Amino acid sequence: QVELEQSGGGSVENGGSLTLSCVARGNTYSTYCMAWFRQLPGKEREGIASIEYNGYPNYVDSVRGRFTISLDDRTLYLQMTRLKPNDTAIYYCALEEWRCGGVWTQVGRFGSWGQGTLVAVSS
Repeated sequence: QVELEQSGGGSVENGGSLTLSCVARGNTYSTYCMAWFRQLPGKEREGIASIEYNGYPNYVDSVRGRFTISLDDRTLYLQMTRLKPNDTAIYYCALEEWRCGGVWTQVGRFGSWGQGTLVAVSS
């Protein structure tokens, strides 16, 4: 019953910054996990960051220290810095009706998805 609406994305130079947002609309859960996934060209969708409804962010090593996930009210953000050409991908936000736990990188665990937005990092 939750719809996720993404905004942001676009083109950015190597080493630049960009912020994505994702607004959750409709009924929400008392306990939930929100996450950012990305799909690199020719690759499968992969989780890169997640955050609990009450905080506690998680990151994969490839973005740790460069990306920051945050949650403000019903809006999820992904602040991306020091972007690299291999960060070029379609980025998706997602929501699961339970805690992130240790398997938040699995696509199948998330029931709600944003429409995706392209981030293109030029070299």
